[in-house]
Parts: sequence; C-alpha cells; structure tokens
Amino acid sequence: MLAKRIIPCLDVKNGRTVKGINFESLKDAGDPVELGFLYSQQGADELVYLDISASQEGRSTFTELVKKVAAKISIPFTVGGGVSTVEDVEKLLNAGADKVTVNTAAIENPNLINTLAAHFGSQCIVVAIDAKFESGKWAVYSHGGRKKTPLNLITWAKEVETRGAGEILFTSMNHDGTKDGFAVQALRELSDAVTIPVIASGGAGSMKHFKEAFELGTADAALAASVFHFGQISLHDLKIYLRKNDIAVRN
Repeated sequence: MLAKRIIPCLDVKNGRTVKGINFESLKDAGDPVELGFLYSQQGADELVYLDISASQEGRSTFTELVKKVAAKISIPFTVGGGVSTVEDVEKLLNAGADKVTVNTAAIENPNLINTLAAHFGSQCIVVAIDAKFESGKWAVYSHGGRKKTPLNLITWAKEVETRGAGEILFTSMNHDGTKDGFAVQALRELSDAVTIPVIASGGAGSMKHFKEAFELGTADAALAASVFHFGQISLHDLKIYLRKNDIAVRN
C-alpha cells in the first residue's frame, strides 16, 4: 500500500500566509517561505501554496515567492490560484514548483486540462474542486467559493480524470476551517469514483480526523492549514499517531 501523504496548505495573500473559516474571516498566519521551511523540516510530505487574491498585479509577486520557496525547501510543492494558461503554468514550474493546481479556469474551459496535461504531463496537473453540500448533493463552486456552478462533484471529478488530471484536491466548503473533521462520506464516494489520487481538504481539527480521512474516506493525502499554522497539531506527532493506528505514512 502506498504511504499516505500529509500536506500543509499555505493560502497566500499580499505575501503573507492567511487562514479563514468557510473561505472567509482571514487571519494572518505568518511568512509563507519560513513556514514552508519549518514544515519541510518537521516531516511534511508536500506543501501546497495558493495565491488566494490571484490578481494579475500579484502574479509576478507570487512567482517570486515560488522561487524563494524552491530555494529553501527540498520537498515537492504545488502552487495555484488564478492559473488559466499554459504560460501561467510554465512560469510557476520554471520558478521551481513541482505541480500546479487549476480550478476556476478548468471549469470555464475544461479543454484547458487536456492542454496542460499534454503539454506538461498529468503528474504536474492537480485539479482543485471546491464543493458545498446543499439540497442533498455536492455542488461545485468556482471563483474561490464565491460562484455556484451547475456541476456535480462526482461527475466533474470523473471528467477531470478523463481529461488528464493527475490528482484531485477536494475541499469541502462546509467543513473548511471548522475543525469538525473531513467530509469522509464524500471523500469515500470520490475515491471510489476515480482512479487518480484524491487529496482531502477542509475540516481537520484533530489527529483522529486525519485517521478518518484515510480509513473511512480512503483519501490518498490529507491537507490542512490552521491546525499546523497555529501549532495545534505537530507533524511529527501526527505521523507517530497514524503509524500507531496502522496507517502507512512516510518518515
């Protein structure tokens, strides 16, 4: 069995790491480069950096940040936020990122996934899916969770896999920042529906929640932010806990 991955996520706005609840009420969580270095030293398997303001003015600034991160850490990291063209991906990969995540642009132009996968290889392309459970189904949202789309989580996930995505980063908007646990039932359905790796995001509040994401949700990786940023869970202790519960994780 492949080892499960633990991935700290750093949402970046105006050069700082921020974290909110249900995609709102952002708090400063520190310097993204220094935090990334700290997590790499503590045993993180990968990192995700998201430019959550993603304005055109900020794109060059974010690329510079990616270069600084690449110079400081030795573990793989994924970057995203406002990525919409081959050129965007090229700049971020050239700056040192290992993978790039796309979300809104893929929803608006699904062929973008095919194009990016053909150009850079599926292993570089992560499709992020933000979804909210409402009226008995998981509706997909775009534009940083601000705009509801007609898409359904499972249907869209299957399509992005067919189009060449190498991984899916699924964030439950209902669970984001609540620390009440991951959306394990949706994770299980999603993992059963696709063959590519699924990263769980939204809701981590305890070590048990990670265990549930892997055991009940059968996720390949679990991503969290505030529990790491504000020192509620140590990466080292989390891996010891998971091993004790017979979940394979990397050293």
